[in-house]
Amino acid sequence: MQAPKAPQDPKRKEKLEAFDRLLTIMDELRLNCPWDQKQTISSLRHLTIEETFELSDAILDNDMEEVKKELGDLMLHMVFYSRIASEEGDFDVSDVLHSISDKLVHRHPHIYGDVEANDAEAVKANWEKIKLKEKGRKKSVLGGVPRSLPALIKAMRIQEKARGVGFDWEHKEQVWEKVEEEMQEFKEEFNVAADKEIDKNKATAEFGDLLFSLINYARFVDINPEEALELTNKKFIRRFQYLEEESTKAGKQLGDMTLAEMDEYWNKAKKLK
Repeated sequence: MQAPKAPQDPKRKEKLEAFDRLLTIMDELRLNCPWDQKQTISSLRHLTIEETFELSDAILDNDMEEVKKELGDLMLHMVFYSRIASEEGDFDVSDVLHSISDKLVHRHPHIYGDVEANDAEAVKANWEKIKLKEKGRKKSVLGGVPRSLPALIKAMRIQEKARGVGFDWEHKEQVWEKVEEEMQEFKEEFNVAADKEIDKNKATAEFGDLLFSLINYARFVDINPEEALELTNKKFIRRFQYLEEESTKAGKQLGDMTLAEMDEYWNKAKKLK
């Protein structure tokens, strides 16, 4: 099957020229700038992680000007890695681009082949099956989940990959029953006799199970739990900073205030933001 041709992009030449300009600047910096000359694949790693989180912040703030800038920073890093690798004879930026293009064609057989996929879920499931075939039968379905991912995001990816091969609940009601079951098991770890000490290891394990099930339910109702939690973090920060600012204006110190006094400002902050 031949993929339908994309409409002609009137700015295609301009985009190619812009990318060529970035490549040229990268080459010049690598040759002439002491800092850029000093960088390695390893030294850039933590900077790339930082830039990724800055992009994430801009997206959550819906600040498209900042999104543009942060995408530029990440684009620079991709070009930087490729330039360093080309000096070692490992690969260059054209290899990187051809590699991702080949992957996209291979993993979209409903566009470039004869496979049918009529909705996003079917596409996603097919993608995971193709990835598993690429890795070989001896590889785990979960092998592609990066070990260093934050635990919440890792839980999401684990669940998505399991779903990709059919290991999943059928209905969201079943998932919610699991949430309630895990909540009860977590509560039971604290409903011990007064003369007995809580087993922190068991309580921690049960709390982990509860979080995992909540993340699973969020996936079923199409909520990104990472984004949801970060939005709540930002909301808490805004309200707490209002509490700080307003109490300072009134000549009060947080450490000297009662919880009831602080709650007055907090409730005002809830109404404002």
